[in-house]
Amino acid sequence: MTVDPAILDEIVMAYDVRGTTPERMNADIARALGVAFARFCGASTVLVGRDMRLTGEELATAFADGAMSHGADVVHLGLASTDLVSFAAGRLDAPGAMFTASHNPAEYNGIKFCLAGARPVGIDTGLAQIRDTAKSVLAGNGPAPAAVRGSLSRHDMLDEFADHVVGFIDRSSIAPMRVVADTANGMGGLIVPAVFSRLPMVDLEVMYPELDGSFPNHPADPLQPANQRDLQARVVAGGFDVGLAFDGDADRVFVVDEKGRGLSGSTTTAILAAAMLRNHPGATVLHNLICSRAVSEVIRESGGVPVRTKVGHSNIKQVMAETGAVFGGEHSAHYYFLDNYRADSGIIAAMLMLAEVSRAGVPLSELRRPFERYEASGEINTSVASVSRVLDEVADRFGAFPQDRIDGLTVDCGDWWFNLRPSNTEPLLRLNLEAPTREVCDTRVAEVLAIVTSV
Repeated sequence: MTVDPAILDEIVMAYDVRGTTPERMNADIARALGVAFARFCGASTVLVGRDMRLTGEELATAFADGAMSHGADVVHLGLASTDLVSFAAGRLDAPGAMFTASHNPAEYNGIKFCLAGARPVGIDTGLAQIRDTAKSVLAGNGPAPAAVRGSLSRHDMLDEFADHVVGFIDRSSIAPMRVVADTANGMGGLIVPAVFSRLPMVDLEVMYPELDGSFPNHPADPLQPANQRDLQARVVAGGFDVGLAFDGDADRVFVVDEKGRGLSGSTTTAILAAAMLRNHPGATVLHNLICSRAVSEVIRESGGVPVRTKVGHSNIKQVMAETGAVFGGEHSAHYYFLDNYRADSGIIAAMLMLAEVSRAGVPLSELRRPFERYEASGEINTSVASVSRVLDEVADRFGAFPQDRIDGLTVDCGDWWFNLRPSNTEPLLRLNLEAPTREVCDTRVAEVLAIVTSV
């Protein structure tokens, strides 16, 4: 197959590689990226894992071939969650490539990269260089193969990873409870039972546990409320104490209380921040700038130092390294832990949430209340003709209020605030707004959107 190298400009995103198969993500592209990653890392060993997507085995094999052709020894981790690959990159001190398209539909696949020690790779920290080298490979003028081809071996790290995960809690303190997890035919179907087998006091039920990259039950994207409905209904019907919704590569988790009500990523971040600060007094905790204002309030009330960051894993991991933060959370349900090589993990977050429910001795519906203080709009996307022109106009119209451009435009209007961020891939602006009441929230959303749509 002849592949246009320019396709890489379309599928290499800010934090990963992602595209439809086989049009934009195929074996030739994967092989070229394997060459490029091996060259960029300059490492003797490269780890490779994949999720259950139907094209994963072919793409991972081609990538490994490219890496080995340039001298890297490839250690294939097999079927894995993204956080398992991150753990392996930390524990084995080797760079890793995880084949996944996370929550995207079945026709997508892609790659998430990390360096040795699970250090992040983003567009400004190596991904652009990897892209450009892969383009040269596809154009036929890439680097010459190594004189000695690398080897291929396999390493199953599931048990080691599961032991690592439960090491974040005192297993003896977990109260008897019933938990149901919706793994959405994703990699949680492998990871979740392995971890929960180490918690004898927890009665676990798994919904849609079969690893099936066609996602026959519902999309593996729990950020969308519709994809949590099956779980919420099962929690109530089955009398479960906690529900857990994992995305396709199982690095994110959303939590549902015993009444079938989902917790936002902000609420979970605030609960976990308070928990982490009990064991790390005075520590720094990160939260992205879309998180509720309640998160920074809880961090301060718990004796910690809150730090706002841009959205995205490579940004959070970099700031964690710079500040020594013990924990970081995002509104999208990514949770990062210093003792997990600063990488995010849905299953570690789930363990800590069960520990908090056990410690509190009250239902999750009561535990959550002090952490939910405001009303949020949720993310509202609007197509615009010119992102920069709209942002400048909104900034001018709210010029009397404090604002920053850390990530898009954030404006602090006193008892309410909002952020407008451009999409990385489309001419869209994403509005997130928070206010003290639902009525005020809805009114302010209409006010900001009126400006956005008028430019």
